[in-house]
Amino acid sequence: MATGIFVGSFDPFTIGHDAIVKRALPLFDHIIIGVGVNERKRCLYSPEVRTDTIRKLYAKELKIEVRQYSDLTVDLARREGAQYIIKGVRSVKDFEYEREQADINLRIGGVDTMFFFAEPAMASISSSVVRELLHFGKDVSEFLPQTKE
Repeated sequence: MATGIFVGSFDPFTIGHDAIVKRALPLFDHIIIGVGVNERKRCLYSPEVRTDTIRKLYAKELKIEVRQYSDLTVDLARREGAQYIIKGVRSVKDFEYEREQADINLRIGGVDTMFFFAEPAMASISSSVVRELLHFGKDVSEFLPQTKE
C-alpha cells in the first residue's frame, strides 16, 4: 500500500494545490495532506482554519486525510508510514529549492519525493499571490477550490 504526504502551509489552499492532489490521487492508496504549523511564520489563516477548509474540500474522498504537523516532514512521513513526499513545482526556482529538500529528506529520512509540475494555466498561482490580492480587497474565488455541498 503506497502512502504519500502532500505538505505545505497552504495559506490558503489554492486550485494549484487541488490540481496536484487530484493528479496524485490515482497513484496512491492513501494521501495525507500535512498542514504545516510554524510559529515563526506569519500566516493569514490559523492552522485550524486551514486544516478545516481542506478537510471540507475532501470530505467525500476516503483516500485523503488531513493532519497538522509542526516537526520535520520526514518525521511526519515516518509517523504516517508514508513512502513518498508529494511536491508541486511551478518554476525552475521552485524546482531547485524542492530538489535540495528532496535530497535531504531522502538522506536523513529515507523518504523519496515525487514531483508534479504545475499545469501551465496554474503556474503563476501561489498562496502568497492570493494573500496579496486579499490584502488589497480583490476577489480571489477563481484561485480557490470550491467545496461541493
